[in-house]
Amino acid sequence: MSYARDPRVVLTLDAGGTNFVFSAVQSDREVVEPLTLPSNAHELQACLDTIVEGFSKVKEKAPAAPAAISFAFPGPVDYPLGIVGGQNNLPAFASGSVALGPMLEDEFGIPVFMNNDGDLFTLGEAMAGFLPWVNGLLEAAGNPKRFRNLFGATLGTGFGGGIVGNGQLWIGDNSAGGEIWLTRNKLDPGTNIEEAVSIRAVRGVYAEKVGLAFGEAPEPKDIFAIGRGDRPGNREAAVEAFRSMGEAAGDALANAITLVDGLVVIGGGLTGAAELFLPALVAEMNAPFQVAGEPLMRLEMTAFNLEDPEERARFVKGEVKEVVVPGSTRTVTYDPLERVGVGLSRLGTSRAVALGAYAYALTALDTKS
Repeated sequence: MSYARDPRVVLTLDAGGTNFVFSAVQSDREVVEPLTLPSNAHELQACLDTIVEGFSKVKEKAPAAPAAISFAFPGPVDYPLGIVGGQNNLPAFASGSVALGPMLEDEFGIPVFMNNDGDLFTLGEAMAGFLPWVNGLLEAAGNPKRFRNLFGATLGTGFGGGIVGNGQLWIGDNSAGGEIWLTRNKLDPGTNIEEAVSIRAVRGVYAEKVGLAFGEAPEPKDIFAIGRGDRPGNREAAVEAFRSMGEAAGDALANAITLVDGLVVIGGGLTGAAELFLPALVAEMNAPFQVAGEPLMRLEMTAFNLEDPEERARFVKGEVKEVVVPGSTRTVTYDPLERVGVGLSRLGTSRAVALGAYAYALTALDTKS
């Protein structure tokens, strides 16, 4: 479903621990200049006042009266009810049970929808980014294979996730669908995967390899530059910092895809270093188990790195064949190659989140009506 010609306006918010970024979307595009306000994350009333102020200001600048508010907010949240639990990066909500969604409905008199950024990122990429891009490649090549399911992963401060199946966002009974950050860390099984797939993980590995205190480690963009040889530093340590993150992420994503069976799109602040971690990520997804000394393929399908031109070409080509229908001369064309494509956001993470929030709100409104 596309909303590229829909005239309805939806007010959006990307809620971070330091800043809140407000905007308005119409016809799949932002129609006001985004407004950034400090989150006031340590004081509840000031934080709530900021949210109302931000939405009020973008509403004034929007080209039409808004049909809804839809925004990304960090969990734990009962997203269908709009009730916020305790927050790690927004201490103002530490007491929990803040009915933020209903408060905004009372204030603005329109429906309010909330989700986490991983969910909305995935929905945006499913609607207008990675999923249609892959299916477009297959169609252009004359391949009958099509994909309908998508797992989205965001790599940055943490490791977020979301699931879209047949155009529907999978939220779960506890608003916890796709929460990949709590899967087990292959590299340190006593911890969760976010300790190996995050900004702090990249800095930590580099610091350990070089013999620095964690606080002295460079930021990931600088470690990436060192790994490419673009700035001085320990290149071997920099490459290993991203390679190990790729291995850990690949293990977690292999577990996720075993259940979801769809494409994988990756976004977030660390994607700029994809050339240093994506090959290791895909290799880990394809790495076999060892059972009684014999290899057992990790996945039923083969994972392909769609950022690599040669792998993308093999993925698109597939193994197309025609089979004759028994008892007739009719033939059926199909592609028996079981595969999953892994690649980067086609929209950019922020735009994907905004489009996901927009699409989620309009879909919910249309379903209700």
